[in-house]
Amino acid sequence: MKKTRTISISLIAILLGAAIPAFAADPPPAYEMTTYYVAFLYRGPAWSPEETPERAKIQEGHMANIQRMAATGKLLVAGPFTDDGDLRGLFVFRTGTLEEAKAMAEQDPAVKAGRLRLEWHPWFAAKNIAVTAKAEAK
Repeated sequence: MKKTRTISISLIAILLGAAIPAFAADPPPAYEMTTYYVAFLYRGPAWSPEETPERAKIQEGHMANIQRMAATGKLLVAGPFTDDGDLRGLFVFRTGTLEEAKAMAEQDPAVKAGRLRLEWHPWFAAKNIAVTAKAEAK
């Protein structure tokens, strides 16, 4: 009886060892991380709700600047917040330095005119994140 019990316990241990998946010993895939620079755009000291030709021209320049920065491949994401608060939008940059991102964003006509002000934060996230626009399914 003792011999049977020893064989049974040994057989269970062998079967349990075989039931552990081979991949359990492999480490999970690693993510390469990097620093992005996020600029929050707030209402600036010269912001006003008035619709004027000057404001329209500044907004047109603001949109053109966003397109220019995106064309460099260094501006990954840009867009407004829609709750009509002081926080108006954001930019997410992938540049070598914070200074490089600032140099690009500070050329924005809305920033130069004081309609918007920038608040900067480094953000550590997975390397090579991207936003790809897709057509809506019909």
